[in-house]
Amino acid sequence: MFGISFSELLLVGLVALLVLGPERLPGAARTAGLWVGRLKRSFNAIKQEVEREIGADEIRRQLHNEHILSLEQEARKIFTPVQQEPTPVQPEATSTPVPAADVAPAEAAPVLAATPVEPVVPAAAPVPPAPQDPTLPPRAP
Repeated sequence: MFGISFSELLLVGLVALLVLGPERLPGAARTAGLWVGRLKRSFNAIKQEVEREIGADEIRRQLHNEHILSLEQEARKIFTPVQQEPTPVQPEATSTPVPAADVAPAEAAPVLAATPVEPVVPAAAPVPPAPQDPTLPPRAP
């Protein structure tokens, strides 16, 4: 990871032997080993904690998604109309039958030109503004 080779470790050990001396070198090596072990354990504990949190977040996300899906299914059940047999529509009986002579044939009906017709809107009736959704930004007037 750091790219420390055996020759570099040997050089560091030789310098430590010269600086500390043969009496204090074993105690210093033991203390350094203890500190390295503590650092490794703390890093592993932090790593496991992060992995647990990530796993917990994924589980929470999955539970939330499953809850939303169950709500959608319930909403579909509620809003889906109940399948009923369609009742046949019976024509209303008229009191007096219309004689065939009074009905004009389809060929005799006048054909009107198709012109677009615009709806008539009374000018005096003001249209109230639509209610603003509070989650949207305000509209310009």
